[in-house]
Amino acid sequence: MGEELKRIRIGSIEFVAVKGDITQEQVDCIVNAANSHLVHGGGVAGAIARRGGEVIRRQSREWVQKYGPVPVGEVAVTDAGELPARYVVHAVGPRWGEGDDEKKLRSAVRNALLKADELGCRSVSLPAISTGIFGYPKEDGVRVIVDEAKRTIPALKNVREIRFCNIDEETAYLFVDNLKGLEN
Repeated sequence: MGEELKRIRIGSIEFVAVKGDITQEQVDCIVNAANSHLVHGGGVAGAIARRGGEVIRRQSREWVQKYGPVPVGEVAVTDAGELPARYVVHAVGPRWGEGDDEKKLRSAVRNALLKADELGCRSVSLPAISTGIFGYPKEDGVRVIVDEAKRTIPALKNVREIRFCNIDEETAYLFVDNLKGLEN
């Protein structure tokens, strides 16, 4: 588990800002910042696939063969393989500048949380979707992610903890700042 930087409660759900490696999060579900073809090469996706083992890559290929590419804003699910989590929800966020970026990012966050909830997960860890190689500005992306998680709370029946996890210190502290903003 990463270093817990900030924890707040909103209704019945804990929001936690974490600096650390999402592949080591001991939660029911981790969210992967994926591309539409679920090819897990670099960034968070590459780390998840490397640590989780071949089952994630194989199930991702099978998912795309069966259903086609995952649309931006939508999600796919695989087992977590060797990771401590039970599931990986692969959320496809927008590439910065493709149009309707905020709407698509909100959709990816909401759909990831709803899918984790549908799977019966009580704890979810998600990264700063789209703010790495997809180029979404970090400060704005983190604001959107935290805000959409808050907006999704009324629809969640099982999820009781949402962890905002990033290995990048700057991004982890942007999550802290956004959680502090929810306290006011």
